[in-house]
Amino acid sequence: MTFVAKILSAFALSLFFAGSALSAESAHKLAIHVDQNDPAVMNLVLNNAKNVQSYYAGKGETVTIEIVAYGPGLKMYTADSPVKDRISAMSLEHENLTFAACGNTLAAMEKKAGTKVELVSEATMVPSGVVRLIELQEQGYSYIRP
Repeated sequence: MTFVAKILSAFALSLFFAGSALSAESAHKLAIHVDQNDPAVMNLVLNNAKNVQSYYAGKGETVTIEIVAYGPGLKMYTADSPVKDRISAMSLEHENLTFAACGNTLAAMEKKAGTKVELVSEATMVPSGVVRLIELQEQGYSYIRP
């Protein structure tokens, strides 16, 4: 290999690795807020998540999406939720989609019901839904509330 060929090869490799680093840093992050016990709103949220994921996948980019439910919205994560099957299906389709459930709300729901409230298996408990949204935004997540 000639000196010029070695230089060009080194340059091409450096561009490749620089491009890889840039694409890894350009991952998108989205936090979606759910505070309503309304299947239509939750379906809108799930549609938003699916559309955002599809958009970035079409561009060859990644997106991490966390849907945070608290207050009346936590009802969308209970075992009797009218959207539980869709939550389950979407969590299997999109590995970077998570569902955060507010621990404060769950404790209040259980106290009011006088019994344990079962959540869908896809829900991950966080101490506070509001605090989780703050933390996600501090980590650079974009925030939407439908």
